[in-house]
Amino acid sequence: MISQNNLLILGAGQYGVMAAEIADAMGVFGRIAFLDDSYKASTTSLQESHPERSEGSSQISLIGTFADLPKFAGEFRYGFVAIGNTALRRKLTEQLQYNCITSAILVHPKAYVSPSAQLQKGCCIEPNATVQSGAVVATSSFIASGAVVRHDAFVGEFCHVDCNAVVESLAVVPTETHIACGSVFCKEQGIGVPGHNV
Repeated sequence: MISQNNLLILGAGQYGVMAAEIADAMGVFGRIAFLDDSYKASTTSLQESHPERSEGSSQISLIGTFADLPKFAGEFRYGFVAIGNTALRRKLTEQLQYNCITSAILVHPKAYVSPSAQLQKGCCIEPNATVQSGAVVATSSFIASGAVVRHDAFVGEFCHVDCNAVVESLAVVPTETHIACGSVFCKEQGIGVPGHNV
């Protein structure tokens, strides 16, 4: 039987751990577990494999590899792909959908998302990030801590707006774009303005 609020995170690396912390801070998920290809035959809890993360929820555990996803589909209503590689993130996002697992939207309580902004499935909005009015963050895009997506901007699918980066008003960020830390993506994208679109 599917629990209404269980979350399965695909990827138990650094971004996976951060995604779990955001999900835990949201306070809406019961069980949080991981699939990762680093999983070994002996069941290893996340705290054992990542001792620096020994504090926190004891419900977080590494339970299998990506290939095990169909086996766990009946236990998890929500999934989240915490993988930086965009090709793999896209593939695993499609596998969530194929297995009838809804891609969760993760928003840290200390982030600001305008009521008129649109977040699509699989997005993650980290602490102190801002998504302003009328902005759209498309499927499985990550908005890192301190980043700002200004009003009426559009961030395409599978993008990563890194720490303290800014997507200017009315800009359209193409699919699978990585906007580096501290840079500015302007609506005159791709013209190589110094300091922009780095």
